[in-house]
Amino acid sequence: MNILAVLGSPRKNGNSQTLVQTVISGIEEKIQCRTEYIYLQGMKSLSPCIGCGGCEKTGMCVIKDDMIELYGKADTADIIFLVTPVYFYGPTSQLKAFIDRFQARWSRKYLLNERVRIEDKRRGYLLATAATKGPKVFEGCVLVAKSYFDTIDVPYSGELLIRGVDEKKAFKNNTEETENALRFGREIADSFG
Repeated sequence: MNILAVLGSPRKNGNSQTLVQTVISGIEEKIQCRTEYIYLQGMKSLSPCIGCGGCEKTGMCVIKDDMIELYGKADTADIIFLVTPVYFYGPTSQLKAFIDRFQARWSRKYLLNERVRIEDKRRGYLLATAATKGPKVFEGCVLVAKSYFDTIDVPYSGELLIRGVDEKKAFKNNTEETENALRFGREIADSFG
């Protein structure tokens, strides 16, 4: 089982990173897996989509940067976690830049009628944290995540959304949410059984 965790937070070891690590711990309790964490903030070269339309002809992005390697990682993952704190009711700019670069995969799928990998067992999840507790605080993130996973032919399989975590270690110090995250991971593992 290959897991890819794409972390959009500009802060290392923050609440969203602790959240995904906890979920993956729950998975690892039940099944053996290989996990790779991608810290978008630390990428030396990750340009945003420039809307040039070059991918419409070939299905490949014309920008040659660190994103080229990330396409392959997404293609081979069985589980993909998009992980982000909420910034102004949406994902961070780092995660959004990553997702926007999958315009090349959109072009390949919808304009060129080519699919990279279609398998029933793949899953995509959104893990998000927010400082506020507003009822609509996660709607933007959920819509973006669903669109991303549809583009890469990975079924959107759910989300774990944690409200009221702003201070550093707020998630880690919340035993109820930590247990919910472990349970969420165990349920994901069970869905592969």
